[in-house]
Amino acid sequence: MKITLRKVGNVFEVYVPKKDLEEKVVSMQNPGLWGGWIALGNGWRFELPAMAPDTPLPLTVEARKLAEDDS
Repeated sequence: MKITLRKVGNVFEVYVPKKDLEEKVVSMQNPGLWGGWIALGNGWRFELPAMAPDTPLPLTVEARKLAEDDS
C-alpha cells in the first residue's frame, strides 16, 4: 500500500491516500524509521522499506500493512 511519510517538528505523520487517512506515528521498531515497523495512532502498523537514515521527507513509499498480531 502506498503511504506518504512526513515529519512535523519531532513527530512523524503518515498519509494513506486510498483511505484518505492521516495519522501520527506513535511507535516504531527502529529509531531511524526505515527497515522496520511503525504503529499509527489508529492502531494500524506498516512495515517500511530499508532506506538511508537521512532520506528526505516527505516521501511516498510502498509499505506492507501488518496484521494486528504481526511484529
